Amino acid sequence: MKPISLLAILLSLVSAGALSARGFVLVEAESFSQRGGWVVDPQFMDQMGSPYLLAHGLGRPVADATTEIEFPATGSYRVWVRTKDWVAKWKAPGTPGRFELLVNGQPLKTVFGTEGAQWHWQDGGNINITGRKVRLALRDLTGFEGRCDAILFARDAKFAPPNRDTEMTAFRRSCLGLDERPEPAGEYDFVVTGGGIAGTCAALSAARLGLKVAFIQDRPVLGGNNSSEVRVWLQGARNKEPWPRVGDIVAELEQQKSAHYGPDNTAELYEDEKKLALVRAEPNIRLFLEHRANKVETDDGKMRAVIAQEINTGRRVRIGGRWFADCTGDGAVGALAGADFDVHPKGRMGPCNLWNVIETETPQLFPRCPWALDLSDKPFPGRSATKPNTNQLGGWYWESGFDRDPFLELEYVRDWNFRAMYGAWDAMKNVDKVLPNHRLNWSAHILGKRESRRLMGDVVLTLDDLKEGRKFPDGCVPTGWKVDLHLPDPKFEKGFEGDAFISKAHFTGYPMPFWIPYRCLYSRNIKNLFMAGRDISVTHEALGAVRVMRTGGCMGEIVGMAASLCKKHNAAPRSIYEEHLTELQDLMRRGVGKQHAADASTPTVPALLTQAGTNLARLAKISVPNGNLLNDGKANVTDNSSRWLGTGQLPHIIEFAWESPVTIRAARIISGYFTRKVADPIADFVLQWHDGAEWKDIPGASAQDNLDPCWHRAFSPVTTSRIRLVITKTKINVSRIWEVEFYGTPNAVGSQSSRSASGTDATTPIVAAAVPAAPAANNTCSRRLYACVSHATMGNLEQPKGN
Repeated sequence: MKPISLLAILLSLVSAGALSARGFVLVEAESFSQRGGWVVDPQFMDQMGSPYLLAHGLGRPVADATTEIEFPATGSYRVWVRTKDWVAKWKAPGTPGRFELLVNGQPLKTVFGTEGAQWHWQDGGNINITGRKVRLALRDLTGFEGRCDAILFARDAKFAPPNRDTEMTAFRRSCLGLDERPEPAGEYDFVVTGGGIAGTCAALSAARLGLKVAFIQDRPVLGGNNSSEVRVWLQGARNKEPWPRVGDIVAELEQQKSAHYGPDNTAELYEDEKKLALVRAEPNIRLFLEHRANKVETDDGKMRAVIAQEINTGRRVRIGGRWFADCTGDGAVGALAGADFDVHPKGRMGPCNLWNVIETETPQLFPRCPWALDLSDKPFPGRSATKPNTNQLGGWYWESGFDRDPFLELEYVRDWNFRAMYGAWDAMKNVDKVLPNHRLNWSAHILGKRESRRLMGDVVLTLDDLKEGRKFPDGCVPTGWKVDLHLPDPKFEKGFEGDAFISKAHFTGYPMPFWIPYRCLYSRNIKNLFMAGRDISVTHEALGAVRVMRTGGCMGEIVGMAASLCKKHNAAPRSIYEEHLTELQDLMRRGVGKQHAADASTPTVPALLTQAGTNLARLAKISVPNGNLLNDGKANVTDNSSRWLGTGQLPHIIEFAWESPVTIRAARIISGYFTRKVADPIADFVLQWHDGAEWKDIPGASAQDNLDPCWHRAFSPVTTSRIRLVITKTKINVSRIWEVEFYGTPNAVGSQSSRSASGTDATTPIVAAAVPAAPAANNTCSRRLYACVSHATMGNLEQPKGN
């Protein structure tokens, strides 16, 4: 039957969730008014035609999704449900995605999700509708990823709905009463597509510089991989010299706390509401949440508009603009516009679906999963019949799709990740019979992607550029992550060649920070298109260094700045490099953050110390290896790589020596570890001076259970050529110190004065010596340190094994 073009004439709007053409009632699953435990999945709508509902229950059936619809007439209807048996493509035994359709509380005889490897309309038989208002429910039977795209009621029992585009799309739109032409949604200076960290920073940067911004995101939250849906923490660098203001917006988006893996990696840590609040606070931004950009308009080598489809209703809008930014990670908008791009053919980094388990107080059963990957006799991280390690389950290295098409086979890759997770847990629970009280706790159903398209700019950054430390005149975005490329881990690949599910990170070092050139951030052939994030102009190898999210956020800030200059000069992105680079650098110097992060990176010297003289530690020779880190004058409390680390058995002793005696009146010790705040300073310690015969404690210059990472004291002066710091207690027996400072005055060479710390022959003690020792917030230095919690400069942190 092919009278589809006639259906638009026969449309009849019935309710918000279901509409009918004569003889048809189509209900899109994502339009259900109450979704229960089902989740909306729009990731593959470009391939299979629509978002759908997913019963992502981790083996526990989810709550029913329900809605109420109104039929145009009572009578007999044939029911069709668009679904599939999601493991059939592998000819796997069992049908894990089974679910029922209930009509007015009664399940149809057909169980759905039991046939067909591809999306199709499964026949649900005939049903008699006796009243026009009808309650529908989707009932999950397994908790194992059942999926439903749409439900169709047809008066003609012989009608079979179309299942191929463009025929199916036309049929859907006709049944739903949707206009073929998208609704106008306004004209904007700058249209940003993609709501990850890069896109969020681009939208905020441009809006704060006066541009009218449209911001399109296909999820209900912002942050992308750094959201509660995917749960990957930020890595990379920001706020680095010589452009310490670049990264200020990234700093505003930083979470207060972080966790790596396991059940501590909770949704709340990702502060989705904070990201949304920052965007919604900008009057120049119109936010299009849950809109999928799937078409563009172009003219004469320029983009003119993005067409975006609302996820839950299918309604399409036209968003016009003068300049555009592709921050989708996949180069989706650029590809639609005809931008030059590259995709590494094989051996790409794959996406992952992080997952974790949790221990409960009672035994937790888990069913056998014959349809999952059979790992009964296979090794995988965390597996042990005697000492299983739950911290190794579901981490970044549970990754697949290295050789799969990153678009056409994306649902395959996500489902392969599911099969690996369920197969591993089945093996541990039912073969190894370990972790009896543990259960699956959480798994991302949204893929955390690493690599797909890269849009080509005027410069294509290469691995050699990074390794050689090449200096570009338009360097504007700092890196802080080694080249980190993932390939299948040979230890776990046997039996899964071509479809490995465990990766290994391969690192290559280079001088950091490296400054990515601006010319990587705009398209070389679409005149008004920027890009930011992992789809910028780099080679596959160089992507390993630039793909992390702090770096991507800095790209977004630069793109927003450049877009503001495009408007100011009515110019193309390329012209900013050719004619207005100095102006861009002026903006980079000023930054666009509301809080100046770098101001808090190096704590200011409290007044009591400046009154005590100059920092004489800079003149001292230090007895320990790498001692130069202790008196280099930097004290960047957010750069863990710039600390001195003392390990081994306590006490840790650091001696400072001067060629001639000096008089010391005060000291400051900046210590600890920075994640989202400075924590774990050295706890118990004492400063000692040498009187020529023996070491003596300096009264008032010691601490027990110190919690202040910026400890400082003034004390009665001592004159000596040797002072030492003796540390007797610290977190896990590691001393972490950014800077040690001694304040006072140098003495004449050969001076015989010997003012003792006990007061003998001493000058009048400094009044400020009574500085309180306790609350860190009671002194200027500590206040500034704790200000780093939300918006401090990030350096090259201690890098984990992969991401």
